Amino acid sequence: MVSGPKVVGCILAGGLARRMGGGDKGLIDLAGRPVLDHVIDRFGAQVGSLILNANGDPDRFAAYGLPVMPDTVDGFAGPLAGVLAGLSWAAEHAPDADWVATAATDTPFFPTDFVSRLLAAIDDQQADMACAASAGRHHPVFGLWPVRLKDDLQSALVDEDIRKVDVWTARHKLVAVEFTASGFDPFFNVNRPDDVPEAERIAKELAA
Repeated sequence: MVSGPKVVGCILAGGLARRMGGGDKGLIDLAGRPVLDHVIDRFGAQVGSLILNANGDPDRFAAYGLPVMPDTVDGFAGPLAGVLAGLSWAAEHAPDADWVATAATDTPFFPTDFVSRLLAAIDDQQADMACAASAGRHHPVFGLWPVRLKDDLQSALVDEDIRKVDVWTARHKLVAVEFTASGFDPFFNVNRPDDVPEAERIAKELAA
């Protein structure tokens, strides 16, 4: 494991998937397996332990044998609620963990050095947190978050009703780490039905 036991990986699967017509985007078939399988393959090797942030009946993910942590904030409060869920799980179940890395359930091709590069950037820049970037865009769902800021985020969500990631991260030192797109954006996500054929094309390209 690249980053050892001090990093918990949290797959964010708590959204409503409105653009996909509802349901779980991670369970869409891609190259003969659910998208979530591809995410687990890439993420699991980068962290010490892996959990799912998902709302609703956790039994639909039972076959994966992973802990399922729902949002601790009501009302589908967005990615920050998923980050908080990951931080809360780590604080209770992984007391040796300093960090929670988050990745989206619908992004099957993200870099295999995602966590290690974010850790290195935080160390180099003496930052509080980091997120990935590509093609000039930040991807805050792909972030590395310190467990020590759990209560700060809880207060921002519950007491201040903050929902936008950049509003909260602006209070802290955030470093964005650029990942190069080579033939395709590594953070391409299967967000709409029309994205599935492109995902299949990329999967075939990677398997060739």
